[in-house]
Amino acid sequence: MTSQGLGRIEDGAIALLDTPYADAGALIEATGSLDALAAAEVVRRIPLADVTGDGADGDGATGAAAGPGPLLAPLRPRALWGIGMNYHSKARLTGRDVPAEPVLYLAAPSSVSGPGAAVRLPAEQTAEMDYEAEIAVVIGRTLDHAAEADAWAAVAAVTAANDMTCRDVMKRTGWPVLAKSFPGFTPLGASLLSRDRLAGPDAIGVRSWVGGERRQDSSSADMIFPIPELLARISRYAVLHPGDVVLTGTPAGTGQDRGDFLRPGDTVRVEIDGVLPLTTRVRA
Repeated sequence: MTSQGLGRIEDGAIALLDTPYADAGALIEATGSLDALAAAEVVRRIPLADVTGDGADGDGATGAAAGPGPLLAPLRPRALWGIGMNYHSKARLTGRDVPAEPVLYLAAPSSVSGPGAAVRLPAEQTAEMDYEAEIAVVIGRTLDHAAEADAWAAVAAVTAANDMTCRDVMKRTGWPVLAKSFPGFTPLGASLLSRDRLAGPDAIGVRSWVGGERRQDSSSADMIFPIPELLARISRYAVLHPGDVVLTGTPAGTGQDRGDFLRPGDTVRVEIDGVLPLTTRVRA
C-alpha cells in the first residue's frame, strides 16, 4: 500500500486518497481545483501527529508521506512569482513610500522545499538570511490580461510560504532572484486550503514565529496591492497558468526590520489561516 500521495485532512488525521495525481499541482493543472479529492476513496489514515509532530489541525489537501515521516511540499510550481513591499505595516516601519506599481520578481522553482525542511544557511554568500511569512496563492485557471473582478475566481487554493531572502545578496547584486533562489529557500505547505473555504481575499491571517517568539502578525487586509489586483497586474505582462504560485508579500516583523537575522539552529514557523503550520529549520 502506498505511503505517499494526496490526502484530505479530517478528524485529526490525513486521509490518504486513491488518485492518479502525483501532487496537488498536477491535480490543479488537470482540473483547476481541489474538488476531485472530495469523492476520492480513502486508502489509509495517518494521524496528523505522526507527520507534523504536534497534532496540528487544519483543513484542505496536502501531499503526505505515511507516518512516522515528513509531509511534502503540496506542489512544485513551474512559475514562482513574488512581490516586494506589499504591506502597509512594513512601509510604515521602514519609512518607505507606498509603491505606485508592484515590485515583481520570479524566483527559481528549484528553491521550493517542504514542511520541516532543514535549509542550509549559505554562509559563504550571506550574513543576513531572513524569513518572510507569506500567503501563497495557487492559480487554478489561466489568467491573461485578466480583469481584477475576475482574478479571485481563478484562484484554486492558498497555502503558507516562507519566502527566505539573503538581504545582503539582494543589496550586493540587485537581483531578488539570486537572493531568494538558494536550495530550500521557498518552503511551501504544509497543506492547501481551497479558495471556496476562505471568507475572501482580504481576510486571510498571516503570522510567524522564530524560536517560539512571535515576529509577524497581520492579515491580507493590510496589503497595498490586494490579491485580485496583484494577479490582474501580473497577467498584463505574463500569463499565469494553473499550478503557478504567487507569493503575496510579507508584513512587518522580519529579521530585516529587527536587525536580527537567522542563525543555524533557528526554527521558523509560519501560519496562514486554515492551513497546517509550516516549520523550517536553519542548519549550518
